[in-house]
Amino acid sequence: MEIVLIIIYGLTLSFIFLYSIVQINLVINYLRNNKKEDRLNPIDKDALPFVTIQLPLYNELYVVERLIDSITKFDYPKDKFEIQILDDSTDETVEIVAKKVAEYKALGFNIYQHRRETRVGYKAGALKEGLEIAKGEFIAIFDADFLPKAEFLTKTLPYFKDEKIGVVQTKWEHLNKNYSLLTRLQAFGLDAHFTVEQTGRNFGNHFINFNGTAGIWRKSCIEDAGGWEADTLTEDLDLSYRAQLKGWKFKYLEELGSPAELPAAMNALKTQQFRWTKGAAECTRKNLLKVLKNKELPFRTKLHALFHLMNSSIFICIVLLSVLSIPMLMIKNNFVEYDLLFKLGSFFIISVIFLSVYYFVSLSSSYENKLKAFVHFILLFPLFLSVSMGLSLHNAIAVIEGYMGKKSPFIRTPKFNIIDSKDIWKKNKYLVSSVSFLTVFEFLLTIYFLFGILSAFHYNDFTLIPFHIMLFLGFGYVTFYSLFHSRKSIK
Repeated sequence: MEIVLIIIYGLTLSFIFLYSIVQINLVINYLRNNKKEDRLNPIDKDALPFVTIQLPLYNELYVVERLIDSITKFDYPKDKFEIQILDDSTDETVEIVAKKVAEYKALGFNIYQHRRETRVGYKAGALKEGLEIAKGEFIAIFDADFLPKAEFLTKTLPYFKDEKIGVVQTKWEHLNKNYSLLTRLQAFGLDAHFTVEQTGRNFGNHFINFNGTAGIWRKSCIEDAGGWEADTLTEDLDLSYRAQLKGWKFKYLEELGSPAELPAAMNALKTQQFRWTKGAAECTRKNLLKVLKNKELPFRTKLHALFHLMNSSIFICIVLLSVLSIPMLMIKNNFVEYDLLFKLGSFFIISVIFLSVYYFVSLSSSYENKLKAFVHFILLFPLFLSVSMGLSLHNAIAVIEGYMGKKSPFIRTPKFNIIDSKDIWKKNKYLVSSVSFLTVFEFLLTIYFLFGILSAFHYNDFTLIPFHIMLFLGFGYVTFYSLFHSRKSIK
């Protein structure tokens, strides 16, 4: 039995090691990339293309007004774009949008509210139906919590002079990054994706993804790729792969930020994470084989696509690695015949070093003072790893469901309209007050890893104690705030 556990443990370590090598390759690509902004000729003011701006909504009463206000501030002629509000709402949002539409129509904006009888296909269904009546040659998409900058169109449209460009994606910035520890850790993780990962893949000519918002599509690219499909929870990732398999090129702009709001409540974050991780697994089922069979794609691009699509599988590995770590501690101290295996296994600590470099390069890119960046990194990285571990069970279940083909509805992430610590969200009507039964298991794992910490003292073997402390703190943090934030939402 012990050899079976060791094999499973070794395989999970191997997957994480290979994943970390791919991330280091992205770091190399990122550092090799010329950071100078592309010198493109501005678009001809006498031949500006017509643009459709799609705003898919579902019950967004807290943020919809500021979203519409920000779109109307675009530095682009009113007669050259339309604002298409794809409103599937069932609450006061409908009336709020109607008033805003009337207000801006009176000011000369081409803006309208499009309503569907049923929410078929959720966001993908709304985008698909909106596309059928869209007049624009280009389609910009923004989720409800975004506040795009006035220069968005003038900065992105010049790239479409290349007829092969199908999408220009911008970097997400964070309106409420410093609201709490939870939002700071989210920003820490997302920034790595929107600096090192997206830039590294793009520079290496590998597949990247439209991030569902804050990007602009060539309409013909969407149509050529087969249009929006609702058979996965991440319709953006799915369409991105189908488009790139058709030969379309994507452009990522790290230098152009689009501010948005981070979930401030643990259960809102869990909702978002579940959709992202399960959707990625569903896209793996749907698209990975197509990528691997494509004879025109180089091996390196296929390899990066493999780990790009399967990156949410890392949570399954974390759960297995974590749960098996205590039996491994026992086996190590009771079966001396496996001593060599455990010594060889220490090699995999290099995975943590590689991932440290990946996240440090991301964080330091926004600091002029690299020493200050290093100090902040030392404080944030262990906390980020710890909370990521604490979310691993929740996310692993989502990934498994995605691989198994189990379908679930598209559940939107509640928006709060919070910027600083003075803002409150506890009366937000979209937060559910119930606590998932999964939280019970997260609590049990907290106790389990406390046992792991105590086992280190029992065996006088402290090799894994940093890992078990992080797991204990991570699952404890997630459990506590899953309960505490739910309690605040029903006050």
